[in-house]
Amino acid sequence: MQAPLILLIIFALIFDFLNGVHDSSNVVATMISSRAIRPQIALLMTALANFVGPFIFGVAVATTIGNDIVAPEHINMTVLLAACFSAIFWNVLTWILGIPSSSSHAIIGGLIGAVVVKAGFKVLLIKGITKILIGLFASPIIGFVAGMIIANIVFLLSWKATPKINGVFKKLQVVTSLGLALSHGTNDAQKTMGIITLGLVITGFQSTFHVPNWVVLACATAIALGTALGGWQLIKTLGSKFYKIRPVHGFSSQLTSAIVIIGASLLGSPVSTTQVVSSSIMGVGAAERMSKVRWGVAGEIMIAWLVTIPATMLVGGLFYWLFEHALPAVLPLWPHAR
Repeated sequence: MQAPLILLIIFALIFDFLNGVHDSSNVVATMISSRAIRPQIALLMTALANFVGPFIFGVAVATTIGNDIVAPEHINMTVLLAACFSAIFWNVLTWILGIPSSSSHAIIGGLIGAVVVKAGFKVLLIKGITKILIGLFASPIIGFVAGMIIANIVFLLSWKATPKINGVFKKLQVVTSLGLALSHGTNDAQKTMGIITLGLVITGFQSTFHVPNWVVLACATAIALGTALGGWQLIKTLGSKFYKIRPVHGFSSQLTSAIVIIGASLLGSPVSTTQVVSSSIMGVGAAERMSKVRWGVAGEIMIAWLVTIPATMLVGGLFYWLFEHALPAVLPLWPHAR
């Protein structure tokens, strides 16, 4: 393989690993906070499900990332590297700050920013980007509404139940968390698959866009390892700062999130697991009592969601300029990355 392609694969997998670290909180936060299962077991179980997910539900999201943002002829290795660096930078920054931001927004924003600096807005595929943005911004609304509906159904069905039902919900969370982990591995790992496969196409290793099995395996492994490590600061944010989560809340929010994310994955729509899980937690809490949710914390997270795409577009464009114009002066081999 060419050195630039190897470099891309390495940094794409680093992004995938950090995605797993960043998003592990999405899957296990409610389960841990409601004391349904021990944290270490929850993370290990989730990591295994994350690994399996991409092999079960296909690679429709990877195809969307590879084909619907910009035509491959307008992408070079520098664009892809800039997108990866931008997303890695944003993930690390928000991880340190304990802000549940979106890895999906970060990689898409970085890719758009790098492409725009290279060739201008005219090369963007507006129809495809519109489809992606609709999925990204509609999914948390759907998650919130669906969370309210599902929670109300669960509350109604368990209206006359004794406190012993908490034990039932704790056991059910094992099942719903596996479904959520499968959906996370399916949707999020595919974004990295799309980036790596684009690299294979533009370097001539593949004539058409199709995701090889070794790319699926590598990306599934990276996100699973990241999930096993766990982002504890983010787990605390999602697990306790919205409201005190009980087993019924954990079960309802996990069931909601899994349904929304798996549905999006089958449609080829890249969504933010962070957004869907956070909004479903808020929807479940609001179903019980609107004042139950700490809306100030929710507002801070929503601002982070809205800022991520424009911020990573700027960072992606900056990295592209540095890689294209500044680095060749100090690294003579760097121009070959084009």
